[in-house]
Amino acid sequence: MKKVMIAAALLAGTLLGGCSNKDDVQNTVNAADTKAISEERATVMPESETAEQSQTQAESEQENSIQEYDTDRINKAESELQDGIYMASFTTDSSMFRVNEACDGKGTLTVENGEMTIHISLGSKKIVNLYPGLAEDAAKDGAALLMPTEDTVMYSDGMTEEVYGFDVPVPVLGTEFDLALIGTKGKWYDHKVSVTEPVPLQENDELGDDGVKSDGSEKEAADLEDGTYTMKITFEGGSGKAQIVSPVTVAVTGKQAVASVQWNSPNYDYMIVDGEKYFPVNIAGDSAFEIPVLKFDEPIDVIGDTVAMSKPHEIEYTITFHSDTAVRQKD
Repeated sequence: MKKVMIAAALLAGTLLGGCSNKDDVQNTVNAADTKAISEERATVMPESETAEQSQTQAESEQENSIQEYDTDRINKAESELQDGIYMASFTTDSSMFRVNEACDGKGTLTVENGEMTIHISLGSKKIVNLYPGLAEDAAKDGAALLMPTEDTVMYSDGMTEEVYGFDVPVPVLGTEFDLALIGTKGKWYDHKVSVTEPVPLQENDELGDDGVKSDGSEKEAADLEDGTYTMKITFEGGSGKAQIVSPVTVAVTGKQAVASVQWNSPNYDYMIVDGEKYFPVNIAGDSAFEIPVLKFDEPIDVIGDTVAMSKPHEIEYTITFHSDTAVRQKD
């Protein structure tokens, strides 16, 4: 009996040992499969991802290369501007310092002997000086400051305003450069500006006081219907201090045109146009005259006699009436 029990126990142990070994084999197989899959993922998947990343990187580098080529080509073309006059965009880093809204963000770029200067009209007379460089250098004694000009701009509603303008040296096109400013409060501020997109003006193009280009076409009064117009002029001559205010009023009747002009000075006692002498039409205030418009879109020689000096002086001027800026007034 005892021998039977011992044999049963040994048989049970053998059977239990057989189940344990089977599990161990299965576990070993599972572990091997898992390791193989992991190794496959570790070798195959990263290679696929790396290939995709390499392609993306190559495409990005190609795109950057194209952009750099285009930028270099544009900069090279702009840097090789021939001598002449262009319209160009003038951009700043501040909404408080920008070209007057009447000028559509543009200024007149002059290129002469490779040197570039852009004339800009600002929004007011609150900026009194500019400096091509940093504010700390502008504040030093002897700094060569840019002095303002007095520009007349006309807005879309026909209103005009006297603002300050500046001739700004342009060291390079398409790249920001330093331009410091000082306002009426006497403090210098640093700014970054850039000049881009120069468009050449044709030889027969004319510029109005706000830098807007006309088409240079010649027109007689007969091209304008009878009526009263406001019209921009370009005025040149003298010292530049005294001038006729733009725009002016032009009355057209038949083939005749007469302009009502007003100086920014009360010291003109007569004008001469085409050999005829004309006297002021007002008694007080700035001198005002009614003079004939001999032609449109070409300079007209006139003489103004001023009594501002120790004795009267006749000074030669030219006036260009820009017919393409004519805005008819309501009757």
